[in-house]
Amino acid sequence: MGPRTSEAALANANANGGSNGWREEAINGGTLRHVDLDKGSNGWASPPGDLFHLRAKGYFSRRKKVPSGEWLLQPAGVDWLRSPARLDHVLARSDNRVTAGLRRAKRLRVAKKGSFIFAVNLQVPARPEAYSAVFYFASEEPIQPESLLHKFIYGDDAYRNSRFKLVNRIVKGPWLVKTAVGNYAACLLGKALPIKYYRGDDYLEIDVDIGSSAIASAILGLALGCVTSVTIDMGFVVEAQQEQELPERLIGAVRIAQMEMKSACFVPSVPAPDPTDRTAAG
Repeated sequence: MGPRTSEAALANANANGGSNGWREEAINGGTLRHVDLDKGSNGWASPPGDLFHLRAKGYFSRRKKVPSGEWLLQPAGVDWLRSPARLDHVLARSDNRVTAGLRRAKRLRVAKKGSFIFAVNLQVPARPEAYSAVFYFASEEPIQPESLLHKFIYGDDAYRNSRFKLVNRIVKGPWLVKTAVGNYAACLLGKALPIKYYRGDDYLEIDVDIGSSAIASAILGLALGCVTSVTIDMGFVVEAQQEQELPERLIGAVRIAQMEMKSACFVPSVPAPDPTDRTAAG
C-alpha cells in the first residue's frame, strides 16, 4: 500500500530528520497526498488541536469545553484505498508501508524501541468495490503507563467501545451536508457502529464498519455525493468520564480536503506474498 522505502533511503532520512525519518517517509508515501491545510484539495492535512473543543477540568459540574491543544500522537500519513472486498486489519498486511517502515527503522536502530502506531480504518461501503480511509498516527516514545490512552490501548473491547469518540467539524461543504452532519459533532463510535480492534506489539488498529448502520450509510452517501466539495476535520479522543481523567486530549486529528473517489488506490484483498520481505513479521 504505497511505495516502499529502501533501507538506504530510510537511513538517509533519519540522518537528516532524526528518529522522525520513518514517520516523514510514511507521511510522504501515503496513497492520499499531504496538502496545504488551508488551500489543499484531494488530500489531507493536520488541523491544529485548538480547533476542537473538548471537556475541560470541572466539566462534570460546569459543562465547560476548551480548545484541546496539541495532539497526543503525531500524524503518520493517510491511505485512501479500494479493494474487491472489505479491508480488515490493514496494519498486519505484508504490503503496509507504515508498519514496514517502523519495523525497518527499529531494525536499523533509528526508531526508538517504544515507538507505536495508532490507526483508524474507516470502512466505506460502495459498489462494486469497498473503500477504506486509513488514518495513521504515531508516538516516538512509549505510551505513558498511567495515561487514559494507555488504558484504552491495553483495555478490553467493552472499555474501548465505551470511550472511543469522534469529534468532527465541517470546514467547507454544501448546506445539505452541513445540515445532515452538523457543523460540529461528537459521537461515541463504539456505541453507534460495530468496531474491531487489532493490537500488535507496536500498534493498535481500529476498524470502523460504517456500512453496518443505515443512518451512518445514509449520511455518508450524502457526503460522498458531494465529496469533492466537502472539507472535514476529524479528531479522535478517549472520552473522559470521571473528573480525574480531565482534561480530554486529542489522540490525533486529520483534515480531509475535497477528496475524490477516483483517487483511491487499488489493493488486492489479500496481498501477494513477498518472500524477501522481513518487515511484516513482528
